[in-house]
Amino acid sequence: MIRVVVVEDSATMRHLLRESLAADPDLQVVGEALDGREAVDMVGRLRPDVVTMDMMLPTMSGLVATEHIMAEFPTPILVVSSADRQELFSTYNALAAGAVDVLEKPRGDASDAGWGRRLCSSVRLVSRIRVITHPRARLDGRTSSSAPVPAPVAPPVAVPDPSSLRLVAVGASTGGPGALTDLLRSLPSGFRTPVLCVQHIAASEPFAVAFSDWLAGQSGRAVSYAVDGTPVRSLTGQVVMAPPDRHMLIRDGVLRLSSAPPRHSCRPSVDVLFESVATEYGPSAAGCLLTGMGRDGAEGLLRMRKLGAVTFAQDEASCVVYGMPREAALLGAAAHIMAPARISAQLATLSSASSRTPGGLR
Repeated sequence: MIRVVVVEDSATMRHLLRESLAADPDLQVVGEALDGREAVDMVGRLRPDVVTMDMMLPTMSGLVATEHIMAEFPTPILVVSSADRQELFSTYNALAAGAVDVLEKPRGDASDAGWGRRLCSSVRLVSRIRVITHPRARLDGRTSSSAPVPAPVAPPVAVPDPSSLRLVAVGASTGGPGALTDLLRSLPSGFRTPVLCVQHIAASEPFAVAFSDWLAGQSGRAVSYAVDGTPVRSLTGQVVMAPPDRHMLIRDGVLRLSSAPPRHSCRPSVDVLFESVATEYGPSAAGCLLTGMGRDGAEGLLRMRKLGAVTFAQDEASCVVYGMPREAALLGAAAHIMAPARISAQLATLSSASSRTPGGLR
């Protein structure tokens, strides 16, 4: 039996959540909280397997409640939220604070068909995730007690004959918003190498389209969604995301978007991006595979390494879900396994070295 605490201040929505979950014999609602403070107390007392969390709550917001829960009693949290812009940004903040997935609330139209089944499926999925303690304010580099976190000393990266670092490719899934923020925020302001990112967001398009704006605000970098036909050489200093439900790849030095079938049930797929980068850039690229469920990106990262790229995977201690990086490590795809901030330090070193090398970045 999967024990669920429902956090929602609307009586109508609480009823829908309760009735939808009751339709699955393996799911049991063990508590219902009407505000964030009650949610934190209830999770501490009942220790459920999953929490469904609304964002806009009285007394204490869903975001603050998420931060408290992940810091004090780590529990898989499924954000159940609407897609207006204010709530979207709170949802992304909650995902960065340790929530593991998001489901859009019913819209009151034809898209609601099967919503209850999607809810039950999402609850089952997140219940299998082993979450980690996620200190409040981790994103600004401090623990919940506000004590500075000492930066680890990273070993030097050995690169086979690097003449330039022309491109960085990044893939992430569950837990990715926080990991991406850590990685991009830790890059120096003068980092000019283009960064291409695939982030799986298991939600409807309204949730995904604002993600680039949120990530830009969190990281202080120029972040946008890819536009088909854009030359990669024009993306200096930019972070470019694969748009919702489209593969992103590089062909003949140009960004291409594709509606080809999903890989590993994912579109966009990290493997599709990594494989194209391996073919186009070889040893002039770096690949980074961050936290996430499944195995998308592992084989593509191996392809990059075989063709001379510098390859990184996020370490288990800093992952929300040690799935994709673990698969990469098992394949021998990752030359270096470390936390996102340490990956950034190594990328900065490589970029700086390549800019001083004839033929490198200008």
